Parts: sequence; structure tokens; C-alpha cells
Amino acid sequence: MPPAALPAPHYLLIRCPDEPGLIFRITGVLFRHGLNIVRNDEFVEPTGPTFFMRTEVAGDFQAEALLSELRAALPPAAEVQLGDPRPRNIVVMATKEHHCLSELLVRHAFDELGARILAVISNHALLGPLTTQFGVPFHHVSHEGLSRAQHEAAVRAVLDHYQPEYVVLAKYMRILSPEFVAPYADRLINIHHSSLPAFVGANPYGQAFERGVKIIGATAHFVNNELDQGPIIAQSIIPVDHTHSAADMAQAGRDVEKIVLARSLRLVFSGRVFVHHNKTIIFE
Repeated sequence: MPPAALPAPHYLLIRCPDEPGLIFRITGVLFRHGLNIVRNDEFVEPTGPTFFMRTEVAGDFQAEALLSELRAALPPAAEVQLGDPRPRNIVVMATKEHHCLSELLVRHAFDELGARILAVISNHALLGPLTTQFGVPFHHVSHEGLSRAQHEAAVRAVLDHYQPEYVVLAKYMRILSPEFVAPYADRLINIHHSSLPAFVGANPYGQAFERGVKIIGATAHFVNNELDQGPIIAQSIIPVDHTHSAADMAQAGRDVEKIVLARSLRLVFSGRVFVHHNKTIIFE
């Protein structure tokens, strides 16, 4: 009989101004609370300077007492969060392209996503049969005949019903207003092809083909108020050459997009990503 799996550890996320002795003080608090450090990662961002630390701990503890002592031991501006290994509650937004949504639905079905997909929202009905096949509620919120503000209000009504921790844009092809984005600061995740900003507008892979590019890539990032300019979470590329048609490049792009999006979600949901100004500190 195989041994029982150990429970996944909790993790601490700490951000504060850097100064001598921080790791000594933090680990001392953890020791006094009888906790074992399973893994520890730290980094000092030179501009500031700012100290970042992610620590996985095992053992029984009183959360409020632990956090209170940690905050007392750190500089007044310190941010201290305690994370747990539970799946995150998310809503996925999509339009017509299925590849990213399909990847997330399959991973969700086999408990490989680190999240519960509460629902899928789309401004087109096309992906409804795919979504419901996986037992996930599908909401068709059409934009036809509505202003952007009216359509976003209808989408927000669905999101407010589910109260997701994160919203994932799985090739959702509409620009979101600052008013929509604001309530989901650092909780709204998007995927796009890495040809941006070199090949903007319609048919980016056709443009890439005409230029004879040698790599196709994808970028997952948090959404902010500037189009595709939010803090980057994950990126990857795959090689292409002169034998690839525009359609081949588009397929290669879809392949890399779905993998990069899934990887970015794993990083975020496991508490490995700090947003710092307009970039990220990531402990993999």
C-alpha cells in the first residue's frame, strides 16, 4: 500500500523594505511557532530596495498569532500574507477561439488546474456546447446592440453572482474599460501572441508570415488600463521557418498560447507571483 500523501504546505508571502536581519527575524518567528520550513525563496529588488520572500511551512499553527508576530518583527511597511493550497475560484471569459478554453477545461476536469472553473462567459454562443460538455455553466452575454458600458455591466452582473477570486481571459477579444478592470486589479489574467507590439491589429500571423519571422510566442500577463501592457507572468516561444505557412504559424501560436496561459495560472494560483510596479517577481 503506498504511503499517504502529505498535506500540501501553507506558504507565507512577505514584501517589505530591505534591511539587514530580515531572514533571521522571519525564520525565528517560524521556529518559535513550531513550524518546519519546507522551501524558502527570497529576492531583493535593487530599486527601493525591496525584499521579497516566499516560504512554504508545515506544521500546526494559529494563523493570527503567527501573522501578528511576523508583522511586529518586520518594518512597518511590510506586507505579510498567508496562503493555502486550496483551489482558487475562477471565471473564464472567451469569444470564439477554443484552444485556450479547451486546455483549461480539460485540466479542470482532471484536477490539474489548481482552480475551480465556476463559469464561462462569452460574447458569442459558439463555445457553449464545448463548455457544458464539461459540466461548467456557460453564459452567453452578447455585445450586439449594446454600448461597451452596457455590455460590461451585463458581464459584471454575471461575475458578481459568482464572486470569483480571478478572472481569466482565454482569448476574450474585446477591450475592457478601466472601470471594468479596476475591481480585479492583479486578478485579471490575459493571454496574447508575443508578436505584439510588432504586429498589431488584424491578422498578426499573416503579418508575421510576410516578415519571415523565426519564432512564434505567447505572453500571459495581468490586465491593466493599457492594452496588453500589464505585468508579465509567463512567456514562451517555439521556432518556425520559411516552410511554415501563415496557417501553420497560427496553429503554432495557438499551441504555445494555451500552454503559457496554463503555466501562468499555476504560478498565480500557487502564490508564486508578486506584482511589483509594472513587472513581476516570480518564485518557481
